[in-house]
Amino acid sequence: MTTPSQKRARFRELHASGCFVIPNPWDAGSARMLRALGFQALASTSSGFAWSTGRLDNEVPLEDMLAHLGVLSVATDLPLNADFENGYADAPEEVAANVRRALAAGVAGLSIEDMSHDPGKPLYETALAVERVRSARAAIDADGTGAVLVARAEGLLIGQMDPKQTIDRLVLLAEAGAHCLYAPGLRTADDIAAAVKAVAPLPLNVLMWTQGPTVAELEDLGVRRISVGGALARAAWAGFLAAAREIADEGRFDKLADAATGAELKALLRP
Repeated sequence: MTTPSQKRARFRELHASGCFVIPNPWDAGSARMLRALGFQALASTSSGFAWSTGRLDNEVPLEDMLAHLGVLSVATDLPLNADFENGYADAPEEVAANVRRALAAGVAGLSIEDMSHDPGKPLYETALAVERVRSARAAIDADGTGAVLVARAEGLLIGQMDPKQTIDRLVLLAEAGAHCLYAPGLRTADDIAAAVKAVAPLPLNVLMWTQGPTVAELEDLGVRRISVGGALARAAWAGFLAAAREIADEGRFDKLADAATGAELKALLRP
């Protein structure tokens, strides 16, 4: 059985060179299937998990998320990166306390966002954003297990910053102790390349949630890590909704012919 420390060592190795895709399962079954498809690491998705429980993103409380991370951590022998939202706290010391609990759940890494969820001021001020990452890094260092800290700058995603402002914040978060940087919403090759250069030699994670550059093209830009957030969960829900709507609206079952077979699922889930 692969231990948490072995998973964390492998996770650090993956970030050291090359480029890898880290897809986002939302339950143990999807995690095991992604493992069977040959991926080398996994990342949780707060949105995907929320939808699977009948809730919206950012509505899952900390205790439920920690339990979910524990399930995903033992579902496969792969390293797991936790989508840990904003650390479930505003104050740096509270973020650090929650990071320690996530590490205890067995994750190999975790991301901390700079989004406050305050409608009037959705992003933390720069100084506070930096201090929150510094505290998260201190908690990881004190734990001594070598987990990977990912700092996320959300300004582009919510329309609060332009690419330059976002990249400038990534640099500050890198200086605060992040091991990997992540700015959802970077789209153009020029912006991605600029972000890669700005945070080098630290790795940059790029989010792909729709059509765009290929893995090879992103690797050529210097991207080290590629995730898909809730996109795989949305793709699964698209198939479910299309088939269910056909039954509800037309009384037909044609789309069920597109479903994965029981034999295929059995093969993917077999230990």
